[in-house]
Amino acid sequence: MRLSPAQIQDIVYTARELVGHDARVWLFGSRVRDDVAGGDIDLLIESAGRVEQPVWLAAQVSAGLQRKLGERRIDVLLVDPQTPREPIHQVALTEGALLTP
Repeated sequence: MRLSPAQIQDIVYTARELVGHDARVWLFGSRVRDDVAGGDIDLLIESAGRVEQPVWLAAQVSAGLQRKLGERRIDVLLVDPQTPREPIHQVALTEGALLTP
């Protein structure tokens, strides 16, 4: 995984601060692979509770992380119990790395 412990801590803290203390965070995509250089940070954040404006909240998480981690592309998928599951969600959950316990 190509994130430092400090970056992981910032990601988890920001997700839980904005989404809720029960948020679970997966890193997926190229940053999970040690054999690939560069790449954006792809995150799937799962909320146990209903999220009223998931697109807006995902944008807030992305903006907060850009402030903490620097100018880099950060893509955030936010799902709650009502979110219809898409193939990208399955990829993130099966091939991604869970950053939260």
